Formats: sequence, structure tokens, C-alpha cells
Amino acid sequence: MRNHRVLFIAAILQLIVLGGAGAQPLRKIRIGYPSISSRQGQLWVAKDEGIFHKYGLDVELIFLRGGQVAIQALTGGDPPIVTIGNVIIANLQGHDIVLVGSVENSYDQVVFARPGTAKQMEQLKGKRFGISGFGSATHNAALILFKKFNLEPNKDVAFVPTDTGPERLAAMGAGRIDATFFNPSEVPQALKAGLVEIIQMADIGFEVQGSGLATSRSYIKAHREIVKSAIKAYVEGIYYIFSNKQPTLKSLARYMRTNDQEVLDYSYQHYLKRTPKKPYPTMKGIQNLIDMSAPQIAQAKSARPEQFVDLTFLHELEAEKFFDVMAR
Repeated sequence: MRNHRVLFIAAILQLIVLGGAGAQPLRKIRIGYPSISSRQGQLWVAKDEGIFHKYGLDVELIFLRGGQVAIQALTGGDPPIVTIGNVIIANLQGHDIVLVGSVENSYDQVVFARPGTAKQMEQLKGKRFGISGFGSATHNAALILFKKFNLEPNKDVAFVPTDTGPERLAAMGAGRIDATFFNPSEVPQALKAGLVEIIQMADIGFEVQGSGLATSRSYIKAHREIVKSAIKAYVEGIYYIFSNKQPTLKSLARYMRTNDQEVLDYSYQHYLKRTPKKPYPTMKGIQNLIDMSAPQIAQAKSARPEQFVDLTFLHELEAEKFFDVMAR
């Protein structure tokens, strides 16, 4: 009897060991994002809804305050993957960072001014314009916008670095700047504060590479499967948002730190309107950024959009019918 019990226990232990040996441990990774905007929604729901776990990743999401900080972190290798759009200048300066996916092919910021300051772009002449930092997406967007309206930076309009959206809103209230950008998730707060909407960047018809999933070529070489798992979760996060409003609103509320239903609904609807389900970077938009960089960076004159992206992951997903599965 004793021998039978020992054999039974041994068999159970063996099953436990064999079962554990077959289970792959989750791979830990940090992924950064630079703004508290619905543009980051696919990361947030991938974390909250266990999508990263589905693809074998234990992800710690890191908030990096603005595009400059995000680029510095990415070029330093920690986090090794970041959602960012402005990889062009860093790449031209010798860093090997590339985009592997993208959810934005035009800047979606909206220009607001303090009441009594301006009602149209031409009236910003002589005014102070808030950006998150030099070299950031807001800086690039402002350069594009001012060129379209024949306003010369630092001559007609002064740039004032004022960090992220909440800080820029505070700077507007304190009168330290006269106008600035707000992302779609911040628009309702800007309207409630009595600020005057002037123009939406998406309406000027200028294609530009915006927010996307970026990493370095060296990290891809050393950890290709991790990057592929991350892009799979990124894509599934996009499809999840389109099909699951209430859980998405819950994630938006958590990461955007607001329970304002107007803000959440506006952010969600804007995401649906502007986000492609197949997150390919825009070659034309990258070329536009290269052209903008050429006067300051000699290397830009011979640069090609292909050097700033690695599309092999998306091509693999196409071949594997991954998008077809997501669309079911």
C-alpha cells in the first residue's frame, strides 16, 4: 500500500514537472510612450486586456514626458521599444533607431490661443507659441504649420518650451504663452478653459510620419522574436479598440487620469476616425520630414525613407494572414 502511494505521488510530481517544462516563461520588457493621449491606446489596452501576455511578453509601460525624453531614452536603450514618430533626426545623427509600425500619418494636434490673442494663424505674428521641446513632434508640427502660413519661427513667432499638454495648458492660463498645440484627448479641456480653436493640423493636407512603434536595429538583431511579439500585440490592440468601446474607455480613463466622459468619448471617436488598422509607416510622410531636416543636417540630402523603417515584421504578418485573423 505504501509503495502504491509513493508511486502515485511520484507520478503526480512528474506530471507537474513536465507540464511546467512545456510552459514558456513570459519575457520581461519595458515599452515607453511619450504622451497621455488616446494615440497610445493600443499599448494601454494590450497591457490591461492581457494581449501582451498572449504573445509571451510581460510588459512594463513607462511614461516618458515628451518626444525629446522618449528619443533620448530609446537611443540609450532603455526602454528598448518606444512609441514615437520623430526618429528621423536621431537616425540622421547616427543612431540606428527605426520604426516597425505606425498609427499616425499626419499630425493630429489642434492649435488653440488665449482669448483676445488670435482667431486665425496670421494673427499669431509677434506671439509666443508653446511646444513640448525643441526637436519634438510639436516643434516639427509648428514648423510645418508656420511655413504654410508664411510665419518665420523666432522672428514672427517665438517658440517657448513648455513640456507636455497639461503644462502647456497651465502656461496658457498663466499667460506665459499665447498659443499652443493640444492633442485630441486634451481638446475638451482646452475648450472648457475658454481657449479659442484656430486650426487642426490634420486639415492642412500635409502627410507626415507621426506616432509609431520604434526600436533599434541592434535590438531587432538580438531580440527579433520579442519585437515581433510586441508588434503583434500592438496590432491586436488596435483591432481591440475598434471592437470594444467600454473596456477601451476604462483603459483611457486609467492612463489619461480622467473620468470626464466628454474627454473619453471625444478621444475614442478621434481614435476610430484617424487610426489605420494596418499600421504601416508613411514613406511620403518620412520624406517630408527628411526634406525639412535637409537645411540643418547634411546627411538628410542623401537619405531615403527606407533607412528609417523596418517593414519586415508587417510583411511577415501579412504573409501569415495575421490581419485576416484580426479582422474576423
